[in-house]
Parts: sequence; C-alpha cells; structure tokens
Amino acid sequence: MSEVKRPLEGVKVLELATFIAAPCCARFLADLGAEVIKVEAPAGDPLRYTAVNEGRPQDQKENTSYDLENAGKTCVCLNTKTPAGREALEKLIAEADIFITNWRQNPLKKAGLDYETLHAKYPKLVYGFVSGYGEKGPDKDLPGFDFTAFFARGGILGTLFDKDALPMLTIAGFGDHQVGMYLASGVLAALYRARETGIGDRVVVSLFHSAIWDVSLLLQASQYGDPTTQYPLSRRTLPNPLVVAHKTKDDKWLQIAMPQYNRHYPIFMNAIGHPELAEDPRYYPQTNLQANIEEFYDFLVKEMASRTLDEWCKLMDANDLPYAVAQTWDQLLVDKQAWASGCFYEMEYPNGAKRTMVRPPVIFEETELPPYNRGPYLGEQTELVLKNLGYTDEQVAAMIAAGEAVPMDPALKD
Repeated sequence: MSEVKRPLEGVKVLELATFIAAPCCARFLADLGAEVIKVEAPAGDPLRYTAVNEGRPQDQKENTSYDLENAGKTCVCLNTKTPAGREALEKLIAEADIFITNWRQNPLKKAGLDYETLHAKYPKLVYGFVSGYGEKGPDKDLPGFDFTAFFARGGILGTLFDKDALPMLTIAGFGDHQVGMYLASGVLAALYRARETGIGDRVVVSLFHSAIWDVSLLLQASQYGDPTTQYPLSRRTLPNPLVVAHKTKDDKWLQIAMPQYNRHYPIFMNAIGHPELAEDPRYYPQTNLQANIEEFYDFLVKEMASRTLDEWCKLMDANDLPYAVAQTWDQLLVDKQAWASGCFYEMEYPNGAKRTMVRPPVIFEETELPPYNRGPYLGEQTELVLKNLGYTDEQVAAMIAAGEAVPMDPALKD
C-alpha cells in the first residue's frame, strides 16, 4: 500500500451541531484527514449525557456514544451568546472550508448563522445542514429526530413490520447515520465545485427525505395498488416466501434471500429433499404460487423448523444458496468477517476498559484506516484553539474567567 495523504488533508471543517446526524458527518470527514473543530456550548453536546438510554455507565472518560460520532475532532467550548464567544466563532468560520450544523432555522437566522448571511461574507464556504423535515414547506421548523422524522413519518415504522405484530422497536442512530453519510457526499461534491469556481453552496439533507429515499423502491410501487405492496403485510401473504426470515429447530432465525424465485425454487426444493415439488404447478413458477401462497408458506415454516441452524447453514452452503444468520449484538461483536474487513476497532480507555468501536463504512485501497482517537472531552482544546486564532494567554484567561469560553474539567485529565 502506497503512502499517500488522506483525501481531505488541508481541509478545515467547523461543526456547530449536536447529537448524531451532523456530528457523524463531520467525524467521517475527520477520518478522511480534515481538521474538524467542534464548537460546543458550555453545557456540552447532549450526546455526552445519554448513557442511561444506551445501557452504559455515565462516565465521560468512557463515552462510547460520543466517541463514535466525534472521534478525531478538536473541541472548543464557547458561549456564543456573548460578544467575545461569538467573535471567536466568527473567526473560526472565516477559516473554514466547510460549516456543518443542525441548528433549526430560526435560531440560525437570529444568530446570523444562516446560509444567506454566511455566504455573503464567505462565498467559498460550503454549508452542510441537517434538518428534520427540510428547509421548505409547512413543517420545516418542526424538531426532528430519527425516531420521529425518519422512522415514523418517513414511512418505516408504520409499514415495515408484520401485520400481525407490533411496530418495530426503533434503533437509536439508525437514520442519523444514513443522513450523516448522505450529507458527507453532498458537502464533498460542493467542496470540489467551490475549489474549482470559488463559489460555495448549501447542502441540505433531512431525516424525512432520507427515509423516503430509503423506502422508495416499494413506496413508488405502492401507487399501483397491488396488495403485495400495501404494507404492513402478513408474512403469510408476501409474494415470495423465499426472502423471509424463518425460525429453525433450535429457535434461531435464518434469513434466506432468493429474489429470483423461478431460478432458486427448483434448486431449493431438491436441496431440502423434496424433488417432487421442484416443478409442482401449485408453487412453480412464481405466478402460480400467488394463488397458493399461504399453503406454501405454512409448508416452508414446517420445513425450516425441521433442521437446526447449523444444519441449515451447511445445506445452504453446499447448494450455493444465499442466506445469513439473523445475528444479535453479541454475535455481531465477534463476527470474524466484520473484524477482518475493518468494521471494528478495540479502544482502550483510561480506566483500562477495552470496548469495541465501529468505524464508518468507507474503505480506501491506497489509504490506510486512520487512527481511532477518542472524541475530545468538553473544552479539551479550548485554550489551544483560541491561541491558534491569535488570542494571547491573557485574553484566553479573561474569556475563561468571564464564562465566554470553557476549558476542560481538570478531573478529566488522563
């Protein structure tokens, strides 16, 4: 592997954002080599304090959620509501190539941090904005979280569950991470154009629109009214039972994936010891299956329950049939393929604990994976950042004394 610079070395990113979607975008840019400065209010990013929601100890020295979204960044803690804090923020924006935020529109305009204001001052600046519902329309100012704007209103929670069951338990950060990566692709495209033309742009990615994009294949198909697209559906009426997860003899779940039903059905029937059904006109081809779908589904459930998970894996492998075990978190954390392909990193914290951390999913052939540094403690680089902006030691001390800037809590020193 050749030694090359990281793709974004020399690029400066300023982040004024909280929680997950926008920060994870900036974290990815940091992984690519950008210098990312995260500006936090004196109270800190709320993500620093969500440990109970995630079943973790409330320990700022071992904050896996915060580190996941903020690894590789520098943190400056400013009270931007004060003149001095706002002046320091303005100096940071002036030096930035990319500005990332998820503040709602009204606070941005009130603070003079909206796109129009900043574009007039800094024409080359790329402005990346994460929104709940977008920047236009009657609901543009609503607060948005992935639980609401992505899962619920975005057409996932109300559709993608078995008709005979309850809506799924949503997973925190699921939609946020998709939004963050979508935003990264947009701001990098805008940065390329800004470097070519000297003109920046505003890139907007919303949780709502992202969810609509994610379900778009069947969302678009649903307008034709076919019963097979009118979610939520019952598992027993899906048009292809060979793309459903089934329970095995030992109560494990196996996801099979044979979307080309007519191709895979005869192979599968022979593999499971039912050659007499390989061309049974009740179940083959797929157009005939639809009149007998529940009957075949019940047969398949019984058949899947006749073998253990290990037996099914061997059978599927022997016949080159696509499948995957429905893994739980504990299984995924020790998945050999995940470790081999660079999904994980073992982080050792100051307290001696070793935790498995997840890397962003973009891998470069000619650039090694970056070091996985923990996210900064609140205000950890406040003094350094201010001095780099030209503030003297006396000015920095005065700002800290006045509450205009906040340094790191000495108790957090490793």
